[in-house]
Amino acid sequence: MTKATRWAWIVAIVAVTGAGLVLAFLLSIATNSPALYERHYVWLFWVNVTVASLLVLVIVLASLRLVVRMRRRKFGSKLLAKLAAIFAFVGVVPGVLVYTVSYQFVSRSIESWFDVKVESALDAGLNLGRGTLDALAGELATRTRIAAEKLGDTSDPVQPLALERVREQLGAADVTIVGAAGQTVVAASRGIGLMPDRPPQTLLREARLSRVASQLEGLDEDAASAGNARVRAVALIPSAKFALGEQERYLMVRQALPATLAANALAVQAAYREYQQRALARDGLRKMYIGTLTLALVLAVFGAVLLAAVLGNQLARPLLVLAEGVDQVSHGDLSAKPVFASRDELGGLTRSFADMTAQLAEARAMVQRSVVQVEGARANLQTILDNLTAGVIVFDREGRIENVNPGATRILKLPLSAYRGKRLEEVVGIEAFAKEVWQRFELHASGPEAGERDQWQESFELQVRDAQGRDRDTLTLLVRGAPMPLGARLMVFDDITEIVSAQRSQAWSEVARRLAHEIKNPLTPIQLSAERLQHKLEAKLERSDQAMLARSVGTIVDQVQAMKTLVNEFRDYARLPAAQLKPLDLNALVGEVLALYVTAQEAGRLHAEPGAALPLIVGDGTQLRQVIHNLVQNALDAVADRPDGHVWVKTEVARNEQGGVRAVRLHVIDNGHGFADKVLKRAFEPYVTTKSKGTGLGLAVVKKIADEHGARVRITNLGMAATGADGQTAPASPVATGAQVSLSFSKFAPAGGPTAAAVPTESRAH
Repeated sequence: MTKATRWAWIVAIVAVTGAGLVLAFLLSIATNSPALYERHYVWLFWVNVTVASLLVLVIVLASLRLVVRMRRRKFGSKLLAKLAAIFAFVGVVPGVLVYTVSYQFVSRSIESWFDVKVESALDAGLNLGRGTLDALAGELATRTRIAAEKLGDTSDPVQPLALERVREQLGAADVTIVGAAGQTVVAASRGIGLMPDRPPQTLLREARLSRVASQLEGLDEDAASAGNARVRAVALIPSAKFALGEQERYLMVRQALPATLAANALAVQAAYREYQQRALARDGLRKMYIGTLTLALVLAVFGAVLLAAVLGNQLARPLLVLAEGVDQVSHGDLSAKPVFASRDELGGLTRSFADMTAQLAEARAMVQRSVVQVEGARANLQTILDNLTAGVIVFDREGRIENVNPGATRILKLPLSAYRGKRLEEVVGIEAFAKEVWQRFELHASGPEAGERDQWQESFELQVRDAQGRDRDTLTLLVRGAPMPLGARLMVFDDITEIVSAQRSQAWSEVARRLAHEIKNPLTPIQLSAERLQHKLEAKLERSDQAMLARSVGTIVDQVQAMKTLVNEFRDYARLPAAQLKPLDLNALVGEVLALYVTAQEAGRLHAEPGAALPLIVGDGTQLRQVIHNLVQNALDAVADRPDGHVWVKTEVARNEQGGVRAVRLHVIDNGHGFADKVLKRAFEPYVTTKSKGTGLGLAVVKKIADEHGARVRITNLGMAATGADGQTAPASPVATGAQVSLSFSKFAPAGGPTAAAVPTESRAH
């Protein structure tokens, strides 16, 4: 321990001792114990005088030491003297001011404590309390007298039960009938305990003369607490008999006073008594306050001056170390700085400054390394972007092109680098594509589909045009979009035109082979068998049955011929017939297909729920019949093994917030077992099926036809989120389990255009 530290400890102990003794004075006053103060006043006074003398001696020694340092011109002596003067000024001037004001306040306020008004107020409070208690006693006496008169009206002896009723009516703690000598005859009490004590003879004599008497008990100076305070009333019970020698009886009622009222009465009484005592000793009280105040001032002033001399040196040394270090840092020197060896805040400040300097030096080195790394990473990233086969476009928060890689220019065959700072819609030739991309960004921002929380992915057909507006190329792009920090957006796209073409060629080639094998061979026997049935049975039936037979056979032959035509077209390099787009009524189209499932509808397994006011869509009737037929047949197959299996076919209109038509939807719902997860992810690929004998081409054909009609198809197990083509969540299904396939059409016939196209006769059986 250094000499300065030991000196600081000595000063601290002396100051704490003096402050503790001052607090002892204040505590003796605050505890309102004048007797304790008077007994110990003399020795406490001289102890504080001794402490003050020691402080004066220490101050003198510290002042001499400071003068010696200044004469020797030691560094920091002026700062130490300035700090000592500041502390002394801060301690002495406010202390003298507070002492002057406090002295006047104490001298004047003690006299004001014993003002005539205060004494009158205490006397009035005491009288008020007595009046309230007397009123309570008088009220209880009146009620006791009335109860005694009622008991005297009966000639029968008073029973305990009747006395208990009297106690409850009076709300008393106990009710007792006593004899002329005060002995207990009958008693009723609220609790189980000892018998009530006898009433005083003076109270009985007063009751004999006045027929009723009352008194307050437990409010004398020797009462233990307010809980013992009560009112006792005694009333003479008049006798209904006029027999000689009959003894007098009295009704004694005891009722506890409210605890708050009793406590307040005792408090007022004690305050009045204490006030009288203090009034007699006001001179001693004034001396006690002024003496304590003077000693507190002496200790405070001496302690402030002493701490100014001692702590000033402790403050000056670390400040000088800091001043030198700051000067070095200001000149760019971030080398290790000295630390002041102490555990106080100033020592910690020098350590923090040294640590800060070291951290600054380390941070400078890290910044330099980071700059080099950032430049290298930027160069590497630019190299990676330049060599990516995929196109990458970065948009700022305003939707303007911020960065583009050569891959984007190579895929789109457009000078995208020249459009930096502009929106994608301003690029000539891809205006429609840009609009669809931004719609997809907005759709993802408003409500991402399942599995698209961080990014979205979708394929687009892009018709690239040159500056003159002529079609130049048709591309199939797989576009991925993702939000970036600060509102920026990222778009990455690949040209999958060749991949899609190869996949389609391979898929439809296999479809053609399977169709030729699975479908075409049994068509001719079916047709011949139908014609043979007509030939054999037509002559044996009546005219109406003959007509029905002819229609049925005609339908079979027509459908077989249509299937042959369809298979032949599939064989032509696995290609569906070109779609003939015309205005169609979706409800009518669904009704025509469901006419083929009359048996399922009559059995209650197939239900149709057509929507109202559907706008006309644009599509190929033959292909859409095939789509509806495939979906309904798949749903019926899914519930074939369930006795309670049902299929619902619903149509509806999805509208935007302005009430405009956004999409026309078709939902096919069943309560079957749903799709397995591995099937659900690849449901639209060829040969993916849940049927043991299925080809797995049904949903693939549905997807192909939907794509050609610009529609979006969604498939999901019930209980999972299903999203339509326009980003709206599919409506709640009527069942809790099963599967749902939704088809959303967004191309409509123009208002006032042609009506729905007629349905060809040969297609009605599809």
